[in-house]
Amino acid sequence: MKKLVKLVKVNNLQYNANRDPEVYRRSINENFRIQALIDGSGAVKCKLLDVTGKALNEQTVNAPGAYTHEISFATPGVRVVTLLVEGNGEKFTQDLRLDVMEHAWIG
Repeated sequence: MKKLVKLVKVNNLQYNANRDPEVYRRSINENFRIQALIDGSGAVKCKLLDVTGKALNEQTVNAPGAYTHEISFATPGVRVVTLLVEGNGEKFTQDLRLDVMEHAWIG
C-alpha cells in the first residue's frame, strides 16, 4: 500500500523533528516554504492549521502532485503548525515547528 504523503519539506529540506531547528529558522516577515509530495490519485485536500485549529491555508491538489504554501510571521517566537492531508480514504497529519527570530544572525 502506498503512503498518501511521500515527503514533507520545510524551506526545501526534508522535515525531521530531530534535526537542529536552526536549519528551519527564519527572521520576521521572511517566508517559510512548506511542501508535501502527495502520492495516489484523485483530489486531495490539504490544510495548514495553527495551534487553535484555525486554517491558515486550504488547497485541493490533484494526486500525484505537490502541496506548496509560503507563510511568514510578523513577530518572533516559536509556532507549531499542523499539516493535514486527506484523500483516498486516508488521513495524514504532521506537526511542524517554525522558529521565527527577531533579526537575522550578524557575523
